[in-house]
Amino acid sequence: MAAERKRGVPLRSDDSDPLRGVEDRGGRINNLYRCLANSPVLLEAWTDFAWTLRADCETPRTLRELLILRAAQLTGCEYLWDDHVRFGKEAGLSNAQIEALSCWRESEIFERGERAALGLAEELVTTGRVSNESLEAVESQFPSGQVVELVLTVGFYAMVPRVLDALRVPLMWQPQAGVPPFT
Repeated sequence: MAAERKRGVPLRSDDSDPLRGVEDRGGRINNLYRCLANSPVLLEAWTDFAWTLRADCETPRTLRELLILRAAQLTGCEYLWDDHVRFGKEAGLSNAQIEALSCWRESEIFERGERAALGLAEELVTTGRVSNESLEAVESQFPSGQVVELVLTVGFYAMVPRVLDALRVPLMWQPQAGVPPFT
């Protein structure tokens, strides 16, 4: 049985001016953008920041996608998971990396820098804080500019599930009954 969308901010049509702007800039229209299009200036700011995090940083895209997927797991956000499994695979993540993500501490598939970044991400998403030990571990693996990129990536994608929930943005797909895609 498909979940009904709870009342929330309406989704704008794909042919609305703000959404044409998304396509003109090379983006793919999704339900989050349809919702954010109710505030065109914030839709543009959102996409500018999100797309900068995804495309214009020095840290490896695969690492940033791992952090985004971990944020999706920790928040139980199917919408974010669905989008970023695709983005992660396009960036070069393997199925094995994605499957091992929920047990990254026990897995041997992740390298030292990835482990440090995943530890930081887990703390930031679950507590809103990062311990000195976690920050030092990341700082020992990445230059300062990349530490900023990693923290901003995790911070932004820890916020995304809250926005999706608060605005009642519906999934772009129908999940299989009882089988979340990220377990």
